[in-house]
Amino acid sequence: MFASRYHEATKHHFGRFARSRGHLDWATQPQPFRRYAGAPVLELPRGACAPPLDYERLYDPPQPGPTPVDASSVGEFLRCSLGLSAWKSHGSHRWALRVNPSSGNLHPTEGWVLFDDRMWHYAPDVHALESRASAPRQPVPAGCFLAALTSVLWREAWKYGERAFRYCHHDIGHALVAMRHAATLLRWRLVVLPHWSDESVAGVLGLDRLTDYADVEPEEPACMVLVGAPDAVHAHARSVDPEAFVAWSRAAVWTGHANQLSPSRVDWPLVDDVARATRRPRVTREWDVPSGVPSPGRADRVSGRQARDVIIARRSALGFDGHGTLPADVFHAMLDRLLPPSPPWDAVTWSPAAQLAIFVHRVAGMTPGLYFFGRDQTVARAMRDAMRPEFLWEAVTDRLSLLVPIDCGPIAQRLSCDQDIARDGFFSLAMLVPFAQTLESDGDWGYRRLFWDCGMVGQVLYLEAEAAGARGTGIGCFYDDPVHDLLGLRDSTFQSLYHFSMGVPIEDARLGTEPGYSWELPISSQMRRASSDPSHDR
Repeated sequence: MFASRYHEATKHHFGRFARSRGHLDWATQPQPFRRYAGAPVLELPRGACAPPLDYERLYDPPQPGPTPVDASSVGEFLRCSLGLSAWKSHGSHRWALRVNPSSGNLHPTEGWVLFDDRMWHYAPDVHALESRASAPRQPVPAGCFLAALTSVLWREAWKYGERAFRYCHHDIGHALVAMRHAATLLRWRLVVLPHWSDESVAGVLGLDRLTDYADVEPEEPACMVLVGAPDAVHAHARSVDPEAFVAWSRAAVWTGHANQLSPSRVDWPLVDDVARATRRPRVTREWDVPSGVPSPGRADRVSGRQARDVIIARRSALGFDGHGTLPADVFHAMLDRLLPPSPPWDAVTWSPAAQLAIFVHRVAGMTPGLYFFGRDQTVARAMRDAMRPEFLWEAVTDRLSLLVPIDCGPIAQRLSCDQDIARDGFFSLAMLVPFAQTLESDGDWGYRRLFWDCGMVGQVLYLEAEAAGARGTGIGCFYDDPVHDLLGLRDSTFQSLYHFSMGVPIEDARLGTEPGYSWELPISSQMRRASSDPSHDR
């Protein structure tokens, strides 16, 4: 299968990295925001409309009293999933951070919503919707709306070359959890619609309208989701007909043309080829809407923080202090968050793919060493049979086992491209998936889904870190086969797709920080900023 060939070709090795340009061509750095010139703009309401919700309630079924679907609530959904979380500055340079993480802060992911007889593109830089298509009788179920995710592959390939496709789909997984949590804030459900083909998603969003993307970077369809009142989502998810939406799209009036993100770009044929090979075909088999009922015995950690505050505060750490410790009960509660069927795992129809090899450095009450956490017991048993026979498998919980008691900091650092962040936190981990079996059962499209699952795990851990007063960071750069060698995995049956680390962050005092949107600044700060900005009255 092509996905398998791509994966082998884009592995990092001790003596050779996957192909990239090897340097950053700043003259062609993509603009951080896609906009559609000529599309009517709807400014979204600026005030928070989500009712208060304690952070730990993000992992429960939706609370009663869903918020009505309108511009205000859809705006809140987008602000808390795909919006800006902060602006950073250093000297004359200023750049945005977002609620949904991205490798290298490059943000290939674009968001779309369909409601109110229009198809809209979300512009996070101004927190507004751009109307791309409009026609009456849009077939959206009552009490719901549709949302979609796409990727601009060039945004990642500019920096990461051929490995970029991997990172784009980590980011889709991050965004899915960010949207699921934003839906929970509004007492909604969210379900990925598995019967939609990528061709249908592209047709509805107009990604196949070549004149609208003439001479600019194209977008790759990822997924369509149904969002809204829990009863309505459960009732209608299986019957949302992609063909009806494609027909609506074909009859719609279209406006806007995509902006050019870079003055020129480098072609990476392997990235384009794997994108084509892994597009999802139309799925006709029956599927069930996940229940979203919490797992029995799931551990709660009362953070004392509001969910919205944690979501907006999410950041990626650039370094850890190498000294902080994490209480063992908090660590175990974090792992419990990774188990279905509780939210956000009720958003997807697949079983957990990513199993975790965990390098425990400083978790109070736990022996430092290499551990294994099985999110799916069947996959975990098969992985155990394939791993080194000398491992201890000393049970800590029914899913967590100690493999080797050892100071594994230097090993974790070496495997994660010699990065200190894998050594200096409380723990770091590798996400391992049933690679060969997934491609055999799902075809090449399953390759995307494996990365989505890993990205979803990463997003949950990001928020768990924030809630615990720490910080996390996803690690896309690691030496693939040496990770497998450490565990005794000898073929492509299981593969490592993503790493993650968590600890006490080292803050860079040289950087300035402002909220994601100017209207979220305290009044005194707004006045100071206005008085120092010579363009304020223009």
